[in-house]
Amino acid sequence: MDKPQKPKTVKIPMIISITLSIAIFIVIIFFTVESSTLDQLSKVSIKYEFFLVAILLNILYWVLWGTRIYVLANTMDKNVKISLWKSIKIVIANLFLACITPSMAGGEPVRIYLLNKNGMTFGCSTAVVLGERLIDAVFILIMVPIALFIFKDIKDLGVVSLGLTIGVFVFVIFVILFIYSIINPNKTKSFLIYLSKKFRRFFKKDSESKIIQRINYEVDEFHNSMYCFTGQNKKILFLASILTVMFWSVGFLIPSFVLLGLGLPPFFLESYVAQIILLIIIMLPLTPGSSGVAEVSLYGLYGVLIGTSSSALIGVFIILYRLISFHMNLIAGSIFQYRIFNSVASFSMDVLKKRDENIESK
Repeated sequence: MDKPQKPKTVKIPMIISITLSIAIFIVIIFFTVESSTLDQLSKVSIKYEFFLVAILLNILYWVLWGTRIYVLANTMDKNVKISLWKSIKIVIANLFLACITPSMAGGEPVRIYLLNKNGMTFGCSTAVVLGERLIDAVFILIMVPIALFIFKDIKDLGVVSLGLTIGVFVFVIFVILFIYSIINPNKTKSFLIYLSKKFRRFFKKDSESKIIQRINYEVDEFHNSMYCFTGQNKKILFLASILTVMFWSVGFLIPSFVLLGLGLPPFFLESYVAQIILLIIIMLPLTPGSSGVAEVSLYGLYGVLIGTSSSALIGVFIILYRLISFHMNLIAGSIFQYRIFNSVASFSMDVLKKRDENIESK
């Protein structure tokens, strides 16, 4: 008798992400917090209202993201009405897995699943989420050259420059493959079937016909979803693009207000483009939630902006910024995920099991 398979969980990446984050905080405190740091903090007039503004900006970031999902979802499927509050809850619930998975990729299946749970078909749910990523990719591709132009005279970025170069290369390759897969679904199917045959021995022993059926279904679903998305009302796409610029811009303002709270210049423009560079780097699938990678990159980027005169505060800035932009998301995401799934650690792609059964029955 076969033993029942244990459901896959996210306990390991969750533990790794939290452990890495705590370890990085300890390292930052050890290497950056000295007697000079305490002296400088005692001389600085800490403005707590700016920390509050940074927290409110992070909440506004969630709201604007939810508004984008609300606009896209209700346009994609006219027979389904998803409220703005439900869209915001979907965003917050997806933050937990996004925070503990490399490249923040864990949030996508959560959003697809919850959109489907609220009445949308899997095809339309997938189109909404992949459409979001497509709009994000266009925004980032437009902003990266601007960021590089503004930072072109800064030579002291060190390892951050290498990370940025690799990140931009990987990102561009990903976008090209993404677009190619939309344009050429049949070639995409052939390539994936070829890969499945080569690496089949490393995965569970499904029959070859079952694997091919799954690939054909997924690629068709992906192609039809993206065709449906790009064929929608151009005014809605324009509105979604505006919301994309707004919610990323709101998120990019958070570090400036943390700096203001510490009595430092906000570097609004420089910080904005630094966040674009940081976003490219943390998209590399290196660690769960980019823990460690984000902190090192922040040190390289903002250490240059803050300068030697206030270098004693760089560690304090990184800790405060990550508490707001990462740990606040992690905590809020875990609360909403628990309320929806009655579990924090047990959600995985297993929640999409019904979808797999539907594929097999077709």
